[in-house]
Amino acid sequence: MSEPVLDADRLTKAYGRTIALRGVSLTVSPGEAVGLLGPNGAGKTTTVKILTGLVRPSSGTARLFGLPATDPAARTRLGYLPELFRFPDWMTGAQVVSFHAELAGVSPADRRARVAEVLEMVGLGSRGGDRVGGYSKGMSQRLGLAQAIVGRPELLLLDEPTSALDPVGRRDVRGLVSALKAEGVAVVLNSHMLGEVERVCDRVVVIDKGHVKFTGTLDDLTNEGPTLHVTVGRTDSDLAPALVEFGRVQVDGAQEVVVTLGPPWDDVPDEAAEQIAAAIVRGPWGLRRLDVRHASLEDAFVAMVSGGDR
Repeated sequence: MSEPVLDADRLTKAYGRTIALRGVSLTVSPGEAVGLLGPNGAGKTTTVKILTGLVRPSSGTARLFGLPATDPAARTRLGYLPELFRFPDWMTGAQVVSFHAELAGVSPADRRARVAEVLEMVGLGSRGGDRVGGYSKGMSQRLGLAQAIVGRPELLLLDEPTSALDPVGRRDVRGLVSALKAEGVAVVLNSHMLGEVERVCDRVVVIDKGHVKFTGTLDDLTNEGPTLHVTVGRTDSDLAPALVEFGRVQVDGAQEVVVTLGPPWDDVPDEAAEQIAAAIVRGPWGLRRLDVRHASLEDAFVAMVSGGDR
């Protein structure tokens, strides 16, 4: 198995009396995309800043490619798009990317071609000669992404990379991340856009109040079975026992029932729905409506950060 390109071990960070991180650990392997999730103030951006060497942890270690995150040799292999950034309004987009290419060590002989290549990759191929002051928010976001990848990084840290983009722009970023992963580039995506994380990330790390509350695959996070939301004419004490063979039954009010399917019914939710509908029709409750719903990343995330670990 490949050595991790990123290895953070029990990171803590205190700003005076405020504790931002409380023992955060995570690893990322080559070609892997990891989503960093959490509510506002959870500690995600502090974690990213420690990984870039911009902030030193109070305790714990952060290593990139086997080197301390503060080592310049490690940071030359890193691309970073911060959540908040500004470029000089008087520079053109191509000049901004060329400047960052120089900082990243791209040779003068290769620089012009590389700048043109990455501007095309982020959808600014025809706008590189325009001044940054005339760019829209979405174009500035694309430019920020261009500077992050111009040095051909082996690890890319993206802090809210789609926050200012329209649906087309978000799709373009997803395609770019997928292409970079195929080339072996590791990606850490810090985003509130759960749908974006769900589409491109192999694993997720959920941080809340400075703690890691979950780390694993999306399937592991959303492993609760499908749910059937049933509206009946009335409920009584016999309704839940009549459906318990299908999974966990919650009678919610006078007319609502939620059945979280358990084995083996979670693998055949449509068949379970037919059986449950038949059981309700045979009884005195009266079937009004039945919907099959599958757990999403948003469902699992909200349940985790609002009500504790499942």
